[in-house]
Amino acid sequence: MWLKPEEILLKNAFKLWVTEKDNEYFVLQRRRGYGEGGGGLTGLLVGTLDTVLDSTSKVAPYRILHHTPDSQVYWSIACGVTKEEIDQHWDWLQQNIMRTLSVFDSTEDITSFVQGKIRGLIAEEGKTSLVLEDDPEKFREALLRFEKWFELPAQEKLVTYYSCSYWKGKVPCQGWLYLSTNFLCFYSYLLGSEVKLIISWDEIWRLEKTSNVILTESIHVLAHGEDHYFSMLLHLSETFVIMEQLANYSIKRLFDKEAFQGEPALSDPLQITKRGLEAHAKSEQFRAFFRLPKEENLLEVHESFLWVPFSHFNTLGKICLSENYLCFASQDGSQCHIIIPMREVINVEKPDSSSRALTVCVRGKRALRFSEVRDYQRLANTIRSRCGISASPQHSASSEAIRGECQSLINHFEDNPEDVTLMVGQKDTSKAVSTEALMTVFHPQDVENLDPKMLKEKMKEQSWNIHFSEYGRGTSMFFTKKTRDLIVRGVPESLRGELWMLFSGAVNDMATHPGCYTELVEQSLGTSTLATDEIERDLHRSLPEHPAFQSDTGISALRRVLTAYAYRNPKIGYCQAMNILTSVLLLYAKEEEAFWLLVAVCERMLPDYFNRRIIGALVDQAVFEDLIRENLPQLVDHMTDLSFFSSVSLSWFLTLFISVLPIESAVNVVDCFFYDGIKAILQLGLAVLDYNMEALIACNDDAEAVTILNRFFDSVTNKDSPLPPTVQQASVGNNDKASHVSVDISELIREAYEKYGHFRSEEVESSRKRNKLHVIQTLEDTTKQNVIRVVSQDVRFTSSQLDELYNLFKRQHFLSCYWTMKSPALLHHDPSLAYLEQYQLGFQQFSELFSLLEPWAFCASKSTLSLWVFRLIDENQDGLVNFKEFCYALDTLYGVSFTNKLKFLFKLHLPPAFDLPEDGVIRKSPERGRGKVDLQAYLKQWQNEILKKEETIKDLPRINQAQFIQFSKTLYNIFHGDPEEESLYRAVAHVTSLLLRMEEVGRRLQEPSSPPAEATQPASTAASVEPSSTQEASGNPKTSDASGSHSSQEGAAEQPDPDWSFSFEQVLASLLNEPAIVGFFERHVHIQTKLGQARVAQLKLKANK
Repeated sequence: MWLKPEEILLKNAFKLWVTEKDNEYFVLQRRRGYGEGGGGLTGLLVGTLDTVLDSTSKVAPYRILHHTPDSQVYWSIACGVTKEEIDQHWDWLQQNIMRTLSVFDSTEDITSFVQGKIRGLIAEEGKTSLVLEDDPEKFREALLRFEKWFELPAQEKLVTYYSCSYWKGKVPCQGWLYLSTNFLCFYSYLLGSEVKLIISWDEIWRLEKTSNVILTESIHVLAHGEDHYFSMLLHLSETFVIMEQLANYSIKRLFDKEAFQGEPALSDPLQITKRGLEAHAKSEQFRAFFRLPKEENLLEVHESFLWVPFSHFNTLGKICLSENYLCFASQDGSQCHIIIPMREVINVEKPDSSSRALTVCVRGKRALRFSEVRDYQRLANTIRSRCGISASPQHSASSEAIRGECQSLINHFEDNPEDVTLMVGQKDTSKAVSTEALMTVFHPQDVENLDPKMLKEKMKEQSWNIHFSEYGRGTSMFFTKKTRDLIVRGVPESLRGELWMLFSGAVNDMATHPGCYTELVEQSLGTSTLATDEIERDLHRSLPEHPAFQSDTGISALRRVLTAYAYRNPKIGYCQAMNILTSVLLLYAKEEEAFWLLVAVCERMLPDYFNRRIIGALVDQAVFEDLIRENLPQLVDHMTDLSFFSSVSLSWFLTLFISVLPIESAVNVVDCFFYDGIKAILQLGLAVLDYNMEALIACNDDAEAVTILNRFFDSVTNKDSPLPPTVQQASVGNNDKASHVSVDISELIREAYEKYGHFRSEEVESSRKRNKLHVIQTLEDTTKQNVIRVVSQDVRFTSSQLDELYNLFKRQHFLSCYWTMKSPALLHHDPSLAYLEQYQLGFQQFSELFSLLEPWAFCASKSTLSLWVFRLIDENQDGLVNFKEFCYALDTLYGVSFTNKLKFLFKLHLPPAFDLPEDGVIRKSPERGRGKVDLQAYLKQWQNEILKKEETIKDLPRINQAQFIQFSKTLYNIFHGDPEEESLYRAVAHVTSLLLRMEEVGRRLQEPSSPPAEATQPASTAASVEPSSTQEASGNPKTSDASGSHSSQEGAAEQPDPDWSFSFEQVLASLLNEPAIVGFFERHVHIQTKLGQARVAQLKLKANK
């Protein structure tokens, strides 16, 4: 590797380096302690220096220096990990530089020329691979160390590196932490003690920041049941964020088959950079805070003041700019933020250059004034370009007019803040399939009704109208503490749909996708999938007590919304609980609005909730458990196992309390959810447990605790609800209601905010990420245990051996996915399938793993053998092998039964293993994934497995001439390299000759008139399978098959009637008479040894390839 020329002093350096080659201008040196001799004590000291010091010239074992004869100054210009690498650099210098140097007169010119040439080479190398790194020179040095120490495949992309201490027991080891796309690596070398750690991100169970008495602050990593601690990091928070991003990226890509969609810098695992990860983390946080679509990315951040008309002062905060949105969030504790879609901006003006201010005019006669913006000119131009606003001279007349209007608006706000008319926005009216919310159809409000509840409802509406007049209405409304206060008190029935759309961000989705819902309804009309069948089954279970869903109007709208969403997002399709949530959405929102609200909930606000494994709900339950430990210690002391709360609260999270609370109370919870997200559900859950604390502590078992909570939910009422009794839900426990004091939902929500509203949404998101790793790995472990339980019934391996085999099998699957986004194994992985089908190997992956585990260590022609084994065990011929099929093959080969092993080898030379096309396997292109599962096919397969009788040796077909010749060659290949090789070869030759002579005798008995010339045929056939043909058989499958068919053709040419064959009984009887062969196959081979060797060699095999 070429290095940026750096001056070094050689006064004492020759004690650490040995000169290998030199000439007039260059010196090639080797580091002491490397290469021949090792270096003794000097080598130990040198190795320690190499690890601790951050300099490649001190770490690389070889280097090239430049010097001139009359100078004592040396310049390091190249280094190398191997002798071959440094020799290539040396030869290049000899061929390209040495001849040129003779034309220079002065040594200064020579040195300048060499330095310029080396810098040019470095720049040329960095044009492609290192252009995105912050410091390409240092990164090249770190990359060299990373490749040298860990010997990972060349495709592995190093993302970043840090100096830190790794705690091995109670002793810290100072070294280097390397974070790459797929691995966390650490290396330390101190006084002969080497510590090397390689952990793949998909194996991590926990990743968190911790602190204790010894370690003030450290990063804790749990993998393979072992705890790893990294401390003394200069930038611990930055390191942790990068680690979290890489772990999350790996989990999404490998387990959920998701990439960073819309993130070009992170779409390719070979191109991920630290800068890209940091940008992605910021964009994620930005989207979550402002509830923006997942396509939006944070592009610019500007600190500024915003004039807030309702408070009459400038609030300090940050302007955040994305592709389609201009957002502002305060930093002074006022909790004020605003979201302005670019489509709403009509002009941007710079009224005052002295205060570095600009004014953004939006539709609805509103203007926002930002001041003290450091780069206000650039920000104004960016907003203009994104809004398509021209600032050219030909539009100066209209610009002047708009500028005058904006300035008058600003003056008006400053002088007359009480004037509310200008602040009212314009509501968008878009057409949907059904243009009315179901509540307005089935429960229209009676304007003349003046009962107390309706008066309270009118007062709420008036409060919100005042709020709109002060803070704006629609997409560019100010969000403040007062907004949350109004939400807690309850949203009026008439405004609920509008506010849900606004708070969730669904209003922006609908505005940017006009007509999309209508098209989806038309496209999904009449489709029949597993999702549509499930939807039809659940339609009449969705709020059946509500009049809206006792009629075809409500049922049809619910069907259209759910079917359209399943069509739009087949990855989620349809899951139970979506019907309950959508029913409530349809009550208060128009049909199209309900659809986009469902999109917002499923894809942004409750990610990964609605799929087969409900990962998102499990993650939030883990977050809930953490909050219980922090906030309800009395309950924790009484109930040490908090998993009870996870099982009880699952429906709370999946249905936002709709399934456990009466509908008139549940909608108040949904109000808070759309404003505060999952935080509202978590704090309400804590309030519920707190309210029932004494009763829960006093209960004796789980059933009693469930009864207590159910009675509590039945007693929750909404005293302000204007809904008539026909619409309100009847409580399940009416008989016991008198014994339980009723609780008003508004009071319960207010108490939840007062007691548990202190934790921030950012903390919840951080806890989500931390717990997601553990939840995913727990599900994966459950899958493993179920697979092992099924497989253990059919094989003789122990549970621990099956556990190690499964880990190797799964890792082999991932090794084919690490460095590409389009791996067949990755595309076929579907967590929704049966446990055995989730991880499968194609032929290439199977061949690599089989070569590490097959019992015959010296077997030649391994690729041929593995191909036949793959074809044999791939029973459904889909080109993929699952773990059960893989274990069946190994169990047979590692067993002690000579007959079973021979039968397995015999079947390898019969169709379908032997006579398939040359390219490998027959592929049926099975339909995989949700919505395409053929249940009848699964049932039929299950029935066939039950009725399947055990195969006997008499059921095996006879083996023909070509197959028998190849069978003999396979035996020679298996015996190759064995200590008893010669005796085994003679035994095979003897058995082959015997079988052929037996066949000849049988043919003569059947054809007494056979000419005697044919008697020479068996000898010639036997000769064709002598050990000399072993080399011909070893190679790729194509060569082996070709040789077999060639032998068959020769036999056909020499023999008038080639249709001779052998049965398995004949082959078995003949081989049983050869003790050497029987002893070879009955020899016990320890699979445990093979498993240990495979663990070490698996990654190296991939690296060598």
